[in-house]
Amino acid sequence: MDNAVALVQTYLRLNGYFTVTEFPVIEAMRRGGHRTATDIDVLAFRFPHAGRLVPREGRSGTRDTVIDAPDPALGVPPDAPDMLIGEVKEGRAELNSAATDPAVLRAVLVRFGCCRQPDVDATVQDLVRHGRAETSPGHTTRLVAFGAHAPEGRSPRYSIVLLETVTTYLESYISSNWDVLRHAEFKDPAFGFLVTLFKSGHGRWKAHRG
Repeated sequence: MDNAVALVQTYLRLNGYFTVTEFPVIEAMRRGGHRTATDIDVLAFRFPHAGRLVPREGRSGTRDTVIDAPDPALGVPPDAPDMLIGEVKEGRAELNSAATDPAVLRAVLVRFGCCRQPDVDATVQDLVRHGRAETSPGHTTRLVAFGAHAPEGRSPRYSIVLLETVTTYLESYISSNWDVLRHAEFKDPAFGFLVTLFKSGHGRWKAHRG
């Protein structure tokens, strides 16, 4: 997993999404045999009202702390499950041709149970045309490109989240919740690295900690 994908995965997890990275899509070739059509950089699914709960010791949950405000830049639907099909670039935030290939999208949607197979073609058409679709079970599926800067010219049909937005959110999240996070160790490499920088207390990280 490259560094940009690792940062985006951490960002999505903190916003309540379950994630799968570098998901391979295998397709059957017309003349027989199979090949890897592409790897999707990140797939993410979020249930409505997802949040991070810090429980208070004891049986009652009345004094538990919940951190549940998603980043507005993600455009999370407030009351519906949300699935993201994302590409991550260190340069221009854009989708490659495979990410909008109907065959690839059909495979992803059916694999993750986002819609029934008889409905998948209509959902894929909406995704390709509009960058988002409402599936038959009632949740939203969206195409999202993450990158260092937006494409020039006409606005794309898919959503864009800049890597600057990702890193700013991560730094703000750690700073705002430092009293809790400073006591923990994290196995997520990207998030653990950022927390270690905060713990070091030097330079900009000292300023973040206040």
